[in-house]
Amino acid sequence: QVQLVESGGGLVQPGGSLRLSCAASGFTLDYYAIGWFRQAPGKEREEISCISSSDGHTYYADSVKGRFNIFKDSANDTVYLQMNSLKPEDTAVYHCGTGDDYYCSVDGSSETGSPYYYGMDYWGKGTLVTVSS
Repeated sequence: QVQLVESGGGLVQPGGSLRLSCAASGFTLDYYAIGWFRQAPGKEREEISCISSSDGHTYYADSVKGRFNIFKDSANDTVYLQMNSLKPEDTAVYHCGTGDDYYCSVDGSSETGSPYYYGMDYWGKGTLVTVSS
């Protein structure tokens, strides 16, 4: 059974850092790209980063470029999102997701710009990040 579980969220002051984890089970990251998405209260879900399955390509939305870093530990089927220089506007529930046809390139993913992310087949339940003083 395919499952994604996020962890690492919490309360952090502006300018601080957090590292989120997305642990995958039931499939291997060697064959699936993983995306990180976030949804702030009252706002639509936003894709912020992704990492490809095999060639290491990564993508970042302009809102997080230069502050966030995505990487993975294939041996443990875990994808991480290192978040630095956090801002109050980064407050959101962060989800990781993937799909059978989901791919990631340096220019974006197969879902970049999609309003509803219909191509995502699997989602984690999310982890809450709150940036506040």
